[in-house]
Amino acid sequence: MNLVQRALALTVSVLCTPVAALSAQTKPVDWDAISKESQKILVDYVRINTTNPPGNEFPAARFLKGILDREGIEAQILDTTELGTNRANLYARLRGNGTKRAIALVNHMDVVPATPSSWSVDPFSGAGKDGYIWGRGAIDMKGNGIAQLMAMIAIKRSGVPLTRDIVYIGNSDEELTGTGALVFVKRHPDLLKDVEFLVTEGADNLVENGKVVYFAVGVSEKRQFWQRLTVNGVPSHGSRPTKQNPVPRLVSALYKISQYETPLHVTPGVDKFFRDIARLYPEPRRSWLSNVAVALKDAQAREWILNDVWWNAYLRNTISLTGLAGSNKTNVIPGVATADIDIRLLPDQDSVAFLEGLKRVVGDTAAHFTTLLPPKTPLESPINTDLFDAIERAAHDREPSAFVTTPMETGATDRPTYRRLGITTYGFSPFLIPRPEIQRGMHGNDERLSVDNVGYGVHFLYDILRYAQ
Repeated sequence: MNLVQRALALTVSVLCTPVAALSAQTKPVDWDAISKESQKILVDYVRINTTNPPGNEFPAARFLKGILDREGIEAQILDTTELGTNRANLYARLRGNGTKRAIALVNHMDVVPATPSSWSVDPFSGAGKDGYIWGRGAIDMKGNGIAQLMAMIAIKRSGVPLTRDIVYIGNSDEELTGTGALVFVKRHPDLLKDVEFLVTEGADNLVENGKVVYFAVGVSEKRQFWQRLTVNGVPSHGSRPTKQNPVPRLVSALYKISQYETPLHVTPGVDKFFRDIARLYPEPRRSWLSNVAVALKDAQAREWILNDVWWNAYLRNTISLTGLAGSNKTNVIPGVATADIDIRLLPDQDSVAFLEGLKRVVGDTAAHFTTLLPPKTPLESPINTDLFDAIERAAHDREPSAFVTTPMETGATDRPTYRRLGITTYGFSPFLIPRPEIQRGMHGNDERLSVDNVGYGVHFLYDILRYAQ
């Protein structure tokens, strides 16, 4: 062997030794045991009542921190003073070698209210029935939070070599004003400065007749721009009608708004979504969805596309009239009448220009708009990333015939808050939940998550984290 050959052999040996050593440290995961453990933890977690308002997320943060402490993963309870009584954020980090930037798994610990009389079980019992774990938050989003937690723990236990730190964050108050994430980002940018990717809620996979049609990754999100419309008048007795009654003027303004059709606009992620799902439809619908911007100019195609309430919301700024207030007595003309309006803007839309346009639609200087909730940072994340590739790879492992696509999130999450730091954020659910089950349970009654989904979700996220290294 000459000097060159010896040098090459020595170099190969040096390069390969760490890889072999790291591979030897990896241990097989007992997925059945992990699934059962995750189910028990989710039951206990659902039993912690974090209804928002008031939230009371501190006990939830303490519960999660206790699990992380037992696993030897550094964790902190933060922002208790800033968030108020019995509220907190949670932060934890599983460290890698730092070769690449970190991945953050983010969830919220609060849940929306539940009316026990409308449920078939106690909404905070974590009851096990019919192969499901029942309780408020099972889907939104304590189930996802536990899947994230246990995926990270499984990574640590198995000894998967990490080039990226894995960050775990539990936020307060996502279901109301998003204060938990806002406070976290404002007070702890140092804890996020090395985070490249973030995964939280925001997209649902399509399952039909027990078969996965597609896996969804939310790359874009509409922005809330809630408004209150107010008309002032002169209070008086209802038996003597006057022109100073603010109610008819408010009704007139609302009617104009209800008849207003906002312009159609195709964003990049939505364009990809329609092109992806086109394969599921026969002609001519396949061609329509393959180029939806062109199809919307055709009357027949436009009517069919916009008849789907989800697709309609993906393609325009939406306006929903949701709240009305006038007199609290039938025989009293009120001094003021108000209406609350739920406006959702597409990611690339200008809120000031939109509001000016809405004022022109109303055309009445006596009708005053007040912003109740200003829009968050615009959100449209790229898909040509290591994490998106890892999601596609893990999805293909599970369902080779399914595809990965990018529907828009029409609701609201904490993703835009983190996006302002330059973090690429994705909405993703690791579960296979039929749409009717999501529609019925999420923010509704009898929310539940199948026990099969618990283990499935943990394993799915584990593979994503592993492939993203």
